[in-house]
Amino acid sequence: MPRSRRAARRGTGSARASSPGSEEEAGSEVLSHCSSASESASPADEGPGSEAASEPGQEEEVEDRLREHMDTLLDKSAKARQAALQGLRLALSSKTLPEFLLERRLTLTDSLEKCLRKGQGQAGGGRRGRGAALRESLVLPTGKGEEQALAGTVLTLLCLQMGSGPEGEEVFRSLKPLLVSVLTDSTASASARQSCATALGMCCYIAAADLEDLVSCLSCLEGIFSAPSTGEGGSAPAQHGPLHCSALQSWSLLLTICPPSHLRSILDNRWLQLPPLLTSSSVALRILAGETIALLFELAQDLEEDLYHQDTEFLCAQLKVLATESNKYRAKTDRRRQRSIFRDILRFIESGEYQEETIRFGLECMYLDSWARQRTYQAFKEVLGSGIHHHLQNNELLREIFGLGPPLVLDAAALKASKVSRFEKHLYNSAAFKARTKARSRVRDKRADVL
Repeated sequence: MPRSRRAARRGTGSARASSPGSEEEAGSEVLSHCSSASESASPADEGPGSEAASEPGQEEEVEDRLREHMDTLLDKSAKARQAALQGLRLALSSKTLPEFLLERRLTLTDSLEKCLRKGQGQAGGGRRGRGAALRESLVLPTGKGEEQALAGTVLTLLCLQMGSGPEGEEVFRSLKPLLVSVLTDSTASASARQSCATALGMCCYIAAADLEDLVSCLSCLEGIFSAPSTGEGGSAPAQHGPLHCSALQSWSLLLTICPPSHLRSILDNRWLQLPPLLTSSSVALRILAGETIALLFELAQDLEEDLYHQDTEFLCAQLKVLATESNKYRAKTDRRRQRSIFRDILRFIESGEYQEETIRFGLECMYLDSWARQRTYQAFKEVLGSGIHHHLQNNELLREIFGLGPPLVLDAAALKASKVSRFEKHLYNSAAFKARTKARSRVRDKRADVL
């Protein structure tokens, strides 16, 4: 698949409006980011010269710590390996280290492969006998599964750091068979399968250059979330909810870079597998299925295809029920979240209106004005966590995907001017509180004329 097609699909959309709720959330995130940056800086580091002098020392400290973690991945102790993987996950999600990782990607990839293979084949009998294998399978999966899950997350972050060039493609190609093996292994732990589903989708999105890789990953992920999620007694196993969510999220992410020829076959047949997921007992899976349906309707509009047929009326009826559901046996926060999202989904399917969002980071902002951009942002946010803002500012891959251009180069004066002091935040919050109180008092006043 041509890289130009992927870049064109990823960078579409540039709206100029946003919802009030998203602006407030983004503003609070920016304030917290700025306050943490200002608190971490001591008075001695306020000058430009001292900042420049301290950065190399901090980078060397971080790199030394990463070397220790990479060496510990070969330790015999499972707890030590898990701690090292946790340290790598935190470092790679909060910093951009492409040059450091470029020289060590083969070593790190080999270590992650060994961690992913932990627990593989443990259920086999061999000469130990069936009883010994069963006892071992009851003891091992928790620790081994946690290690596999962390290794899958670190692999995703490594591929994200390497980017879509030959290095990232090499990492993806070398571990793709193992990711598929763990994901489709019903005896593997749920957390390991869930992590491998995310890693397979993200790494394919970032580094897959051939259509065959994309199609095979889509088929593998589709086989997970479309499989029956009920056990022998008819009840849905608890571990299937997160696994189905991860597989469906990765599948929908890959849809955004599908070529028109393959996308048309999905629109013609396979999207009908999604409406049954709207009745799932998992609120997260119901919401994700609804968002994926909206994404497919959006992609069909881009291809000038028509998804409306005899089942569309029944689908809209399902969405209306979910948009107004008030069952008391569901948590109040789940009901609110579900109603809000399904109102947006129903509005888009019926009238084509999308509720836009604004994401602010540093001195920049970007607009999520389509379901494709929203799915892409949510996928990266789930992997990077709180480090998403740092990567949006500095990671060239993410800036290319979202059409943000090269990273901004700011001098010390601009960085200092962008920081918000605690006193300024206090004044702003006080003024906003007073204005809000006055506005509410006028409405609550019984003497006010209400028309």
